[in-house]
Amino acid sequence: MAGVAFLNGQYVPLEDAKVGIMTHALHYGTGAFEGIRGNWNEADGKMYMFKLREHYERMLRGCKMLWMDPGYTIDELIQITIEVVERSGFQQDIYIRPMAFKSEEKVANLNLRSLADGFMCLAVPFGNYIDSDGAISCQVASYRRIDDTMIPPRFKLSGLYLNSILAKTDAIAMGFDEAILLNMDGHVCEGTGENIFFVDGDTIATPSLESNVLPGITRDTVIALAREELGMKIEERSVDRSELYTAEEVFLTGTAAHIQGVGSVDYRNVGDGGIGPVTRKLQDLYFPIVRGQNPKYMHQLTVAEPKGAAS
Repeated sequence: MAGVAFLNGQYVPLEDAKVGIMTHALHYGTGAFEGIRGNWNEADGKMYMFKLREHYERMLRGCKMLWMDPGYTIDELIQITIEVVERSGFQQDIYIRPMAFKSEEKVANLNLRSLADGFMCLAVPFGNYIDSDGAISCQVASYRRIDDTMIPPRFKLSGLYLNSILAKTDAIAMGFDEAILLNMDGHVCEGTGENIFFVDGDTIATPSLESNVLPGITRDTVIALAREELGMKIEERSVDRSELYTAEEVFLTGTAAHIQGVGSVDYRNVGDGGIGPVTRKLQDLYFPIVRGQNPKYMHQLTVAEPKGAAS
């Protein structure tokens, strides 16, 4: 697969972007990262990246938690990302992974402040995050979501994602598409890589940030669209597990997952088991925005023009 990565201050072929086996981040998960979609618009031959600045603002907050400095401003990080996308040349939907990480090749060192920092950015082709065109099945995970007093879940930190990986792997092994985690208080938290929403009448509820959820960029977007475009009420609050089984609609949101309807939880149908009408309306609003097809929201997009067709 062709592609270009940015590593150690240089643009290199993706296949040549390597780190040593003693790299601290490999052993201890000491990295702060983002997942950013590049949405290809075939009609105008451009790649659109939604709220790219907000992604890097969140990454830098994660860096602060890990005593890291990637060595670039947000504007510089945006330009690096555009360059990676354009040099890689993919003319299809892609997933962009920037990461700041403890790059020093040193093991048995748990003092973050004594370690050197690195930064990398790559892009790869990427289709549906969950292999389903309809509503998905979910399982309430036996694993609980990590609490802020353990590892701060408000940031995308590499090691933290083992929590999600264990829950997701178990759900798939049991025949489900996705897992939903509860927090340590037993309230609904989020999916393994998505925020979660509940629809009842003209109200949409979602777990508050104090429930130990990631402050998702797609989450914020959906809240704004529901209020401003659909005129719905939004409640950010603690959500009981029982609401997973009784809500009219449940849907998940994330950069990778977009807006994904939930058809069942623990074998119980949500609504009629399909994608609900509010979920569908939000999907119909969201997808044209992130593909550069809604002029009202063009200011939230960063545009790249891939140079040639990579495969």
